[in-house]
Amino acid sequence: MTIKTALITGANKSIGFETARQLGRLDYRIWLGCRDEARGAAAAQLLSQDGIEVTPLSIDVTSEVSIRAAAAVVQEQDGKLDVLINNAGISNVSFVPPSQQTIDDVRTVYDTNVFGPIRVTQAFLPLLKAAGSATVVMVSSGLGSLAWLSDPTHPFYGVNLLGYNSSKTALNAVTLAFAKELSSFNIRVDAADPGYTATDFNNHSGYRTVEQAAAGIVWLVERDGGGPTGRFYFETEQAPW
Repeated sequence: MTIKTALITGANKSIGFETARQLGRLDYRIWLGCRDEARGAAAAQLLSQDGIEVTPLSIDVTSEVSIRAAAAVVQEQDGKLDVLINNAGISNVSFVPPSQQTIDDVRTVYDTNVFGPIRVTQAFLPLLKAAGSATVVMVSSGLGSLAWLSDPTHPFYGVNLLGYNSSKTALNAVTLAFAKELSSFNIRVDAADPGYTATDFNNHSGYRTVEQAAAGIVWLVERDGGGPTGRFYFETEQAPW
């Protein structure tokens, strides 16, 4: 049996780390993407102690040079990639009303949350094609759902963050664009909302655990290959754009 490989960006902690753990337990060989090499190595060591086959991979999603170097490493060692999970993301640089958030702040958020997944997906596309059948998951957010944000009865209605929310809306559009192009190559592309999860993003105030958040991402990876592409999911249910 050919072992499947998965690259997860921003995987040294929180949802990315737990996603690596869950996929590793399903016998995926993990490329643990991390901007900080020392943190990536430490996280990989923890997963290795859990019996998971994992290799730390230095990758900064805001750097074309870093991404190309990471793709070259995977090309040399594996020659293919079965799963790409674009998990790396940042929250707003400053939590201020939309009228007060600077363009520089918004640009910083977009550079990681929108342009990062575009850069990484484009760079690793030859490896995804080489797999014959591959999956890309964009880790988005319910705060990117225009339907939920515009519904006064929804809990997300009052969370009015210009940079972060719109970056995840844009990421959903990116998901759909890639899905439409790549379906002919048997590459499925979907977006996942991990929900309000206790992470460093929110000072661990979220009501969901990283285990619950990662489970929805893993479900997307493990779905029967005949399913639809270009969808947005929370857990196992389709969410509105």
